[in-house]
Amino acid sequence: MENISVAAARRPDAVGSNVGLRGWVRTRRDSKGGFSFLEINDGSCFANIQVIADGSLPNYEDVIRHLSPGCSIAVQGEIKASPGKGQSTEMHAQEIMLYGQADTETYPLQKKRHSFEFLRTIAHLRPRTNTFGAVARVRNRISRSIHDFFQEEGFLHIHTPIISASDCEGAGELFRVTSLDLANVPKQDGKVDFARDFFEVPSFLTVSGQLQAEAFACSLGKVYTFGPTFRAENSNTSRHLAEFWMIEPEMAFFELPDNMDLAERFLKRIIQDVLADCEEDMQFFQQRIEKTILETLRKVSESQFVRLPYTEAVQVLEKSGESFEYPVQWGHDLQAEHERFLTEQHFQSPVILYDYPRGIKPFYMRVNDDEKTVRAMDVLVPKVGEIIGGSQREERLDVVESRMREQGLDPDAYGWYLDLRRYGTVPHSGFGLGLERMVQFVTGMANIRDVIPFPRTPGNAEF
Repeated sequence: MENISVAAARRPDAVGSNVGLRGWVRTRRDSKGGFSFLEINDGSCFANIQVIADGSLPNYEDVIRHLSPGCSIAVQGEIKASPGKGQSTEMHAQEIMLYGQADTETYPLQKKRHSFEFLRTIAHLRPRTNTFGAVARVRNRISRSIHDFFQEEGFLHIHTPIISASDCEGAGELFRVTSLDLANVPKQDGKVDFARDFFEVPSFLTVSGQLQAEAFACSLGKVYTFGPTFRAENSNTSRHLAEFWMIEPEMAFFELPDNMDLAERFLKRIIQDVLADCEEDMQFFQQRIEKTILETLRKVSESQFVRLPYTEAVQVLEKSGESFEYPVQWGHDLQAEHERFLTEQHFQSPVILYDYPRGIKPFYMRVNDDEKTVRAMDVLVPKVGEIIGGSQREERLDVVESRMREQGLDPDAYGWYLDLRRYGTVPHSGFGLGLERMVQFVTGMANIRDVIPFPRTPGNAEF
């Protein structure tokens, strides 16, 4: 007998087929008529399928009447049209086999609803809940859309290193990678002797694959990297993770307007795919998490993104009459409250801000002719604020060397990066999208720790 998924069994064309289902019991209720109703789910879709188990089954009294939430079972039977409301099919069981019990005294998912804070303490079991199953399916669809989009656009997928000696952001908040004995660290002239370390230089977990992706873009044209990145920022907030996933395309012969066009198409494609393929999950997020999420997503996918220089954005904010928690001042980064005002109130549309002050942006961003600003861009969306950050890269050797010194970096430590400017330099651009930030935006989930399978935050690496 063929085993199929719950998603397949719930389709009307499955009616009349004899199949097997395997999954986990969500509920069981017994009828006075000598049979039981089981709701089972296997993660393939949001909804459960109802299984009707007749009392004549040989293990009905010993096994079936003792099934409880969390038990894993295999069911064989016939899919029939269901007279029940909200379901087109149900299964009439001919055989039920128990794989694994779930003790009702200790299984932590007995209640219908649990707080997200509690579920973070059982991250290994929370995918069995409606919310986290839906998050996982939407996250999967977003990941697939990312690859589909770039492959269809003619990009090559490359893998950049997780261990790096370069700090792309210049932030200094890095996780160090070492094989040295921390109880007996070798020193030379009072300093750590990294020549005796595994890589013979200070090495860290990467904060970005951008610099290495630039090397491939300057050889192969259009590339993207999609992998884990790390920040040792000691922030316990709903917006920060120590480990997260980044999508970073880099494109040769792209200037800033090309970069903006690509970013806008990219976001719209992801949203359109999720709305088309995750209807049940998105209905759940609309009903239980964020009541305006579908309206917000449709509006973003259909709108023309506003493009606004940073300087003009500051003027808009200064004239707004709003009482912001953080004062608005040219030369400072905008805060989430400023970004949300622009997208949700002033323009009521996604906004791409560009040409930021050079003093608040990294060395690799191209300096404008005014010498005060760089060709940076941030894509802002309602509810979240910044969701994409990028720039046209500085392709002029003398300027990028000067910018490195300006920010206290030694150009000699970036010799390979500077070679890209020495040999066949070209205008090129790129951006980064945090996968978790995108999942948050699409689902309406308030805390970024709830859109990654196993969150890594200060003091939390248990699972």
